[in-house]
Amino acid sequence: MQSTATHEVTKKTTFRTLRILTLIILLLLAAQFLVGMLVNLFVVVPAHHPGSNPPEYFSGVVTGVLWVLGDGTLWLRIHAIIGLALFLSALILLGLAIASRRRAWIISSIVGLLGIVAAGFNGASFLNYGENFSSLLMSIGFLVAVIPYIIGVYVTR
Repeated sequence: MQSTATHEVTKKTTFRTLRILTLIILLLLAAQFLVGMLVNLFVVVPAHHPGSNPPEYFSGVVTGVLWVLGDGTLWLRIHAIIGLALFLSALILLGLAIASRRRAWIISSIVGLLGIVAAGFNGASFLNYGENFSSLLMSIGFLVAVIPYIIGVYVTR
């Protein structure tokens, strides 16, 4: 059986890890915002590329993102890479939050992950269909991710 002192050290280490990972995610979100603005202002996505106007949405998302990673412009490629890093980081954070059994961490991690997923899918939708509404939904997904992560760091200090 684990001693109380060891349990407390493990608990503090877990909470410190959660806070550090959340701060890394917030920095990645800030970088994603800046790179996204560069893409928005200075990158023209071709109307016809692999994944554009697909008959089925999800296969179009995969095809479009793979095209960006392989043949997209530098800023568009960086935007996609940061987005994928955000998704993986958010999944790891959620797993750690569940392991910590702290309700505030779990809730903020779930809502933050949902925001990242929403932003990602709407980014892919904008890439493949070129609709400005998808860009708006991407920015809303960004806010849905940022706000709970900030609240999570504040509430759990």
